[in-house]
Amino acid sequence: MNTQDALITTLTATLDTGDVDIADLRSRLAARAEQEALLDVAYRIVDSPIGPLLVATSPVGLVRVAFQSEGHDAVLDQLAAQISPRIMTKSPRSDDVARQLDEYFAGRRHEFDLPLDLQLVSGFRRTVISHLPDIAYGSTASYKAVAAMAGNPTAVRAVGSACSHNPVPVVVPCHRVVRSDGSSGNYLGGGDAKAALIALESAA
Repeated sequence: MNTQDALITTLTATLDTGDVDIADLRSRLAARAEQEALLDVAYRIVDSPIGPLLVATSPVGLVRVAFQSEGHDAVLDQLAAQISPRIMTKSPRSDDVARQLDEYFAGRRHEFDLPLDLQLVSGFRRTVISHLPDIAYGSTASYKAVAAMAGNPTAVRAVGSACSHNPVPVVVPCHRVVRSDGSSGNYLGGGDAKAALIALESAA
């Protein structure tokens, strides 16, 4: 019996008992899929002060954080197309991400300690994103300053584009990048979310 058949057998046997706890069943199937290396993307929805966040992990690390405004179903469709259709919710793999985000929004965490999978971004955008954690908690940097950090001081627009395509916002802090005049600039999660994140960190 191959692994997929074994999962189907487990599901069928559970349903045949007539006593189904869907949450427990989902958890058991996710654990079995993880154990048998059938799970390429695990995701969950994390509640936050800036709205529900979809967090998705690959076997390598955190691969996506998505705001509600992006449309979580659309983001899952993109992950299925760009990474793998083998996606499941409520895997233990995303537990640490959820815990660290909760600590961050509670003001108890100033740095994330999570493995990242940046396969969804490449080239100069990836270079920019790799420098964003260098902006300290509670601080901001201009798009021009980040361009210089990334090795191309004139690439201000490209930095803006990189921030808008950051696949793991909040954890990789593109919200700390602002305009030279100090105004916040655009943000994938919306201006209110960016202002809230900056205010959260400034209050610490």
